[in-house]
Amino acid sequence: MGLFSSSTQSRLAATEPAPITGPLIAMRNLEKVFETPAGRMYVLRRITVDVQPGEFISVMGPSGAGKSTLLSILGMLDSAWTGEFYFVGHPVHAMPHKQRVALNKEHIGFVFQQYHLIDDLTVAENLDIPLSYRNVKKSEREAIVGDTLDRFGMVGKKDLYPRQLSGGQQQLVGVARAVIAKPKLLLADEPTGNLHSSQGREIMELFKRLNSEGTTIIQVTHSEENARYGNRIVELKDGWITGSEGAVVR
Repeated sequence: MGLFSSSTQSRLAATEPAPITGPLIAMRNLEKVFETPAGRMYVLRRITVDVQPGEFISVMGPSGAGKSTLLSILGMLDSAWTGEFYFVGHPVHAMPHKQRVALNKEHIGFVFQQYHLIDDLTVAENLDIPLSYRNVKKSEREAIVGDTLDRFGMVGKKDLYPRQLSGGQQQLVGVARAVIAKPKLLLADEPTGNLHSSQGREIMELFKRLNSEGTTIIQVTHSEENARYGNRIVELKDGWITGSEGAVVR
């Protein structure tokens, strides 16, 4: 059985476009640079990569390699770059800010190392946020939130606030919030960095299950163990892609 019930899937399916043909993501000669008194400092250099629907990619590399910057660009949280970036066929590089934000809200879920839950909202209210961005009626949103709470084993915590949860529980809510609207792409920045090893394994097993059900995942990680949950590893060093291992899903 999948993470979402058939009723939840049918509710969300009504808001989804046609299936993707071609790469989910295509980047061509993408660069990120800062101007400093000492000259130009490149954070990303000539990034050219395709991501197919259904892939689970782990981005690895030393600190300062540009991993988190790349993830921010993929999530359309950073617009100060050059080159070409296509997402679901949309030319992100040519889109105004408002359209990029709309594309992010419609198709992308983000899991952060620091959880980034809203402290003044309950678990259930945090889960409702992504649904509020989509054309889903309030009554249907409540049903989807209830279904998600059940699937993630959090029904008893729905009225609790983030400060009342453990780190592992907060990250579980973070993952549930990121995928509740069935995004085409799930981005994760060191998702187990603040968790104990057993909690980290639970999150990675959940990612593997989500990927098996069709969610495309790109994670940034320093952990070789976590990287092996994916089907492809992309290595960054000094802003350059220096290697790519594993099979490309097609």
